[in-house]
Amino acid sequence: MEGQGGLHTHRAFSGKRVGIIGLGRIGLAIATRVEAFDCPVNYYQRTKKDYPNYTYYPSVVELAANSDILVVACPLNEQTRHIVNREVIEVLGPKGVLINIGRGPHVDEPELVSALVEGRLGGAGLDVFEDEPNVPEALFALDNVVLVPHVGSGTHETRQAMADLVLGNLEAHVLKKPLLTPVV
Repeated sequence: MEGQGGLHTHRAFSGKRVGIIGLGRIGLAIATRVEAFDCPVNYYQRTKKDYPNYTYYPSVVELAANSDILVVACPLNEQTRHIVNREVIEVLGPKGVLINIGRGPHVDEPELVSALVEGRLGGAGLDVFEDEPNVPEALFALDNVVLVPHVGSGTHETRQAMADLVLGNLEAHVLKKPLLTPVV
C-alpha cells in the first residue's frame, strides 16, 4: 500500500481479530501473546472449551469470516488436511492474513498461491509447505508473503528439553517404569 511520497504504509496489528484453528498448547500460547496487543481471540476446534475470554466458532469458515488474521495451529490428521481450502480463503478475503505454523497439508496450497497472486487473500506467513522441502516458486516473487523455514524448535532451551525427554524415556524404559511420552 503506497503512502505519501511513495513510502509504503502498513496496517497496525493491535486490535485485529485473531482466529486460531486449534486452541491446544501452542494455540493457547499464541492467544496469550496476541491478547497483549488488544486482539480479540476467536477459535475453532472439534470441541468447544470453556475459555471465557475467547469466542468459539463451530466451523472454520465462520471463524475465518470473523477474523482478520487466521492462524493454523492444529494437529494434522484426515479431518484437518486442507482445513484451509478455497472457501476459507475467500471468506478471509483480500484484507485477511493466513499464518500457517502447523503442517503444510493443512492448507490447500494451489488455492493459497492463486489467492495470493490474484489478490483474493491479503497475505500469508508460512513456515511449512505442502510438499516440503519444495516451496511453490510463485511465492518467492510476492511481496505479501513471508516465508521462513520451520525452525520453531531451534532454540537451546527447546533442544535441551527434547534431549532431557529422550533420556527420561530411556531411563523409564530401563527401570520398567511408565514412559513419559508413550507412543500408542
